[in-house]
Amino acid sequence: MDQKIYEGLCRIAGKDAVFRNEPMSRHTTFRTGGPAQLLVTPDMETLPEVVAFCRQGQLPFLVIGNGSNLLCGDGGVDGVVIEIGKRMAEISVDGTRITAQAGALLSAIAFRAASESLTGVEFAAGIPGSIGGAVVMNAGAYGGELKDVLCEVQVLTREGEILTVPASGLELSYRHSIVPEKGYIVLSAVLSLQPGSREQILSAMDELKTKRVAKQPLEYPSAGSTFKRPEGYFAGKLIEDAGLKGFRVGGAQVSEKHCGFVINRDHATSADILSLMEQVQQKVYGQFGVQLEPEVKMVGIHRKTAAGE
Repeated sequence: MDQKIYEGLCRIAGKDAVFRNEPMSRHTTFRTGGPAQLLVTPDMETLPEVVAFCRQGQLPFLVIGNGSNLLCGDGGVDGVVIEIGKRMAEISVDGTRITAQAGALLSAIAFRAASESLTGVEFAAGIPGSIGGAVVMNAGAYGGELKDVLCEVQVLTREGEILTVPASGLELSYRHSIVPEKGYIVLSAVLSLQPGSREQILSAMDELKTKRVAKQPLEYPSAGSTFKRPEGYFAGKLIEDAGLKGFRVGGAQVSEKHCGFVINRDHATSADILSLMEQVQQKVYGQFGVQLEPEVKMVGIHRKTAAGE
């Protein structure tokens, strides 16, 4: 990418926040993906300037969080990847409200809540994403969803305005919000919790952790649940009933511990993972007439990632 673009981003965000040809495998929990032409890790002050710079220069850009729900193509990602991460991860507490910048990890928020004897977000302790990404997809686990505790979010609009949007204005439903449709970039979120017993909160988190360790393949890179839950079914059970437990394509595998997870078993490529997902979809549809919809977001997949291209 043009040297002037690199230098412009360095002027805005600082040279230590701009990376050239940065492997996306370092920024996704699948641990796959080719290089981003440029990757920027701004803070709260510089993020709007970075986005404005990209828009004014008509540069393609992609905003990511912890990369826990992302499959990036082996050919990489064109343009600028803006990673909202450690430089935007502050968490503050005011009474029963927690305000977290978009890069704060859900696990960190859950443990901060526990330390303040606040209950309501225990379900999120094991979700490997950031609060910004959680808002985008209304993340949930073990019967809890972000919409249960979300009060409001601060977003950056396409026009560069910073707005405060109440949770009721986000149309939160199963793995959905209007954030992508509106072109919003989440800057921070406010959660409304309840006073509780620290011991009981930590005990509940430990119990959920035990369940996760027993039922999920946490020892392998993955993006969590690979497919959304079809109405009236469970994706993992459909995949298992289709005889696909342990099914492999290259280094990618349907987890033997939980068939709802596709794992990077052995140096998988994104092409391996994509091919496996497509074959799982085809076989489940062929046997049960149920179309599995990926929960994983795909970026740069058009760049000769798909099997057979």
